[in-house]
Amino acid sequence: MIARLGSGWQTVLADLSLILFMITAAAVSKAPAQPAQLAPSMLPALGSPVAVWSAAPGGPDLLTWLAQNAGDPRLRLTIVAPPAAALDALALGAASGRPARVLIEPGMQGLPIATLTYDQAGLAHRLREPKPKETLP
Repeated sequence: MIARLGSGWQTVLADLSLILFMITAAAVSKAPAQPAQLAPSMLPALGSPVAVWSAAPGGPDLLTWLAQNAGDPRLRLTIVAPPAAALDALALGAASGRPARVLIEPGMQGLPIATLTYDQAGLAHRLREPKPKETLP
């Protein structure tokens, strides 16, 4: 680039900015649109996930995954599935051998996802009847 009389660094920077903008716009216009999918961080759980399982080909089945990750009985199993896999999700929950929360998400696509979480103490048991308080004599 040859600098001419009367052109400063601002003109060169503006030219380079326009070139970068045109290259970026051309690259973005050719990118395929990807459908939104449910991320593991968006799973409806009361606590932070300790472990996440997905029914992927070649991966461990749910029972093997539970044997590896669910040593603590306080961990709660949550299975989230699309409506097309609702029966599979219910069968997974029944075969797990532990209490499971099964959620069917209408907008979700793909295979079921399971998480193990520590539920927060006050939120998970709110529907229980309160224990009667003892009176002191």
